Amino acid sequence: MTAPSAVKAALATQAIETPSWAYGNSGTRFKVFAQEGVPRTPREKLEDAARVHELTGAAPSVALHIPWDRVDDYAALATFAKDLGLRLGTINSNVFQDDDYRLGSVCHPDPRVRRKALDHLLECVDIMDATGSRDLKLWFADGTNYPGQDDIRARQDRLAEALTAVYERLGADQRMLLEYKFFEPAFYTTDVPDWGTAFSHCLRLGERAQVVVDTGHHAPGTNIEFIVAVLLREGRLGGFDFNSRFYADDDLMVGSADPFQLFRIMHEVIGGGGFVPEVAFMLDQCHNIEPKIPAIIRSVMNVQEATAKALLVDREALSVAQRAGDVLGANAVLMDAYNTDVRPLLAELREDRGLDPDPIAAYRRSGWAERIVADRRGGEQAGWGA
Repeated sequence: MTAPSAVKAALATQAIETPSWAYGNSGTRFKVFAQEGVPRTPREKLEDAARVHELTGAAPSVALHIPWDRVDDYAALATFAKDLGLRLGTINSNVFQDDDYRLGSVCHPDPRVRRKALDHLLECVDIMDATGSRDLKLWFADGTNYPGQDDIRARQDRLAEALTAVYERLGADQRMLLEYKFFEPAFYTTDVPDWGTAFSHCLRLGERAQVVVDTGHHAPGTNIEFIVAVLLREGRLGGFDFNSRFYADDDLMVGSADPFQLFRIMHEVIGGGGFVPEVAFMLDQCHNIEPKIPAIIRSVMNVQEATAKALLVDREALSVAQRAGDVLGANAVLMDAYNTDVRPLLAELREDRGLDPDPIAAYRRSGWAERIVADRRGGEQAGWGA
């Protein structure tokens, strides 16, 4: 089994991006639940994100969502983040919350609506230029509800046309990350329903077009680690949106529904090269009934724990068992690593870096929760659509 010192050294290089929207109000499809102390501005979101990074040492960047995080001066926002010890990360577009997008955005049958959606995507690249962000993440709610509603192949042509225009606008050091989702809100066809569709579009575009794997956007029983392994093999895994699901796109805390699945995914990541800069590790979650900041801290810790277990896999012994056709022996190597309690190792890692060994307890003692409830009065809380 890998030496604990080597595991800690590898974990010290792991960076997990937190999403700005996870600090705001969110809810079910029926109601958005408000909490006290929720940020009202992008800057207040960054202040909360800074607490997460301060306590975990593993969350140095924050993803923005446009227009939810629209400001007058993005360069100034990037400077504000830097002063907090953060950097601005992935820019996420939004072409699903406007009335014009009822029948789709870039796949819409009306060229006026397609142009409106494309202009927004290009605006997001302008924002990347101002913030110094590397990645543009695209998710489309486009699809149809009824057979015959639209031409399936024509919609793919429209999608390809828009993606090409955005790709050609990217700077030399910028990337396009294409996310897929097998259903919702479209119920008959979804225009980017699976990793194969996303992969095929990315292949046509070029090397800086990569696929995003959202761990909650799969049908029950899907072998997500297989998808991860194939995309890594092809050099097309651009990043993760980490969350958990019991039924569909639940956006629960990562590792809460199936921690063994998260371990299996991280096992493939480590086997595919480890923490390479080409793979972005981002949370994408909605904390509806739990306090925002502790939930995000817990998610960061869950990713760290799954990663630590994956790093502990004795890969030499695993390879020997695999080559010998030793089914039980190979499986036992994985299970030995998974069943290891890595919490003491992670506590040591935090202490080695001058951090509290228990980030959740440290947050509760910090007084930040009480401070933001007292200070953030008046104004409009951030949330879905804000």
